[in-house]
Amino acid sequence: MASLNKVMLIGNLGKDPEVRYTTSGQAVATFSLATSEKFKNKSGDWEERTEWHRVTLWGKQAEIAGEYLAKGKTVYIEGRLQTRKWTDRDGNDKYTTEIVGDRMQMLGGKGDAGGGSAAPRRPAAGGVADTSVNYDEPPFQDDDIPF
Repeated sequence: MASLNKVMLIGNLGKDPEVRYTTSGQAVATFSLATSEKFKNKSGDWEERTEWHRVTLWGKQAEIAGEYLAKGKTVYIEGRLQTRKWTDRDGNDKYTTEIVGDRMQMLGGKGDAGGGSAAPRRPAAGGVADTSVNYDEPPFQDDDIPF
């Protein structure tokens, strides 16, 4: 029987995308995306629940995300769920599930939640983007790439 692994999200970036490059030179961007839903609780009051999603983009889309997306910007992401295994500093196996995007569409305009214009963001002085590792997230490993 056929199967389907498809995710479609519209949400706001929780932080600026982090762009890195594989040893072969392919761009990889990661960022967190918040989606929210409103619902009535048992007492009839409205509540809002926010879910946070880890998104990974590859190649040209990763470069575009790094240049044009910023914290608070609204974006549409279409892709698939992928779970991968990694080992933490203590040698323990950890797992993370992320959305691997194959389609991205920037939404909103100059007055959207991210503020400012759609002008590209530029790397810090020296022309190098921040590639520091955040240990709250699994480290990126080139050998996890299935192709």
